Amino acid sequence: MDSSNISNGGSLDQTLLDGKLHRQVDILIVAHLRDNNLNQAARAVASATMTPLTVETPPNRLLELVAKGLAAEKGEVLRGVSSAAPFDQTLATGYGSTPAPRAISVDFSTAHDTKGSSKNFPKHESRHISEHKSIARCARFSCDGRFLATGSADPSIKLFEVSKVKQMLQSDSRDGPVRPVIRTFYDHTQPINDLDFHPQNAVVISGAKDHTIKFFDYSKPVAKRAFRVIQDTHNVRSVSIHPCGDYLLAGTDHPIPHLYDINTFQCYLPLNFQDSIVNGAINQVRYSQNGGMYVTASKDGAIRLWDGITASCVRSIDGAHGKVEATSANFTKDQRYVLSCGKDSSVKLWEVGTGRLVKQYLGAVHTQLRFQAVFNDTEEFVLSIDESSNEIVVWDALTTEKVGRLPSSHVGIPRWIEHSPTEAAFFSCGIDQSVRFWREAV
Repeated sequence: MDSSNISNGGSLDQTLLDGKLHRQVDILIVAHLRDNNLNQAARAVASATMTPLTVETPPNRLLELVAKGLAAEKGEVLRGVSSAAPFDQTLATGYGSTPAPRAISVDFSTAHDTKGSSKNFPKHESRHISEHKSIARCARFSCDGRFLATGSADPSIKLFEVSKVKQMLQSDSRDGPVRPVIRTFYDHTQPINDLDFHPQNAVVISGAKDHTIKFFDYSKPVAKRAFRVIQDTHNVRSVSIHPCGDYLLAGTDHPIPHLYDINTFQCYLPLNFQDSIVNGAINQVRYSQNGGMYVTASKDGAIRLWDGITASCVRSIDGAHGKVEATSANFTKDQRYVLSCGKDSSVKLWEVGTGRLVKQYLGAVHTQLRFQAVFNDTEEFVLSIDESSNEIVVWDALTTEKVGRLPSSHVGIPRWIEHSPTEAAFFSCGIDQSVRFWREAV
């Protein structure tokens, strides 16, 4: 074979490789646009590149590859730490290490009815592990599931290391008493409303009735006070930090989410949103997994979807819970649906792209306190609270059938439940001041 044939063969191989690469890029772009509900753009690209609109890829695959490529271009190992990190770099970044993606067990787009065989919810057991000096009002897991923070009306914040909680439950521990509370913070003057964890640094963030958002460094054993404070103009009802760690949302008594740059503390408000909503205080605000959108649940009963870049309201589901409060709202892991809870004793699943009601979970009474509804770690089940029976109610997420009622073991109604993002375990907080840990019975 002469050199020209070798050259032509090599050129052909390279052309085929380039074609396969372009095909893969087209697939990733279409899937990314579709999964972020940019359906018109997804259809346009799919048509132009002859790519099936229904092509499947792992969630957020394009974002992961771009992030890794940018890190490789800089000659760095990807750690997910912003070049403009707002905190002291001596913080233990290992505390906020990103976990491996969890398996998504339910695809709500494939089942439009509520019929079918429901899954059995495994038997769970609970144990009292700690208590505050007043009502335990809220809780939040770190994104890797290693830590849980609880906030109280006392007003303190307790930080639990989940592995130590499990160790405490082992009756044969030979090393003496295990203390699952590794930090306690006292710096607010009024009750804690909500909490979140910084995605890279050892920092827990709190919002409270004293109109402040505070940042606590839990890498330092002796630190009791916040090292940073944002002074808001309203009661801070809810907080959610962007996955990049540079921006923070605050849901307050004001009807518009307050978006803060935590490097500069500058606050941004959208210009195209009416500020005349009656009783529009925000009960909960949550970012989607990639930060492209965020959702609010408001006292006026509406669920509102916001663009994560422009901070503009792109859809308002008015009367999502009738004329009563929408108390919680959170995205599914694929960011295509929102699970909401309201004081009309309903839990609902909404399609982000259309605002359509997809599923409704009924049979738990909640008309008084601002409860939330949560998925379990695989999104196979939905959990919420029945204040009439002092029980935690569990539904099959796909069929909407009630598959479990767990006596809460709290004296009085549990105030909050928070499920681990990485395993079959959750915490409940009560008006009896206690914090309980739940896991599958052995």
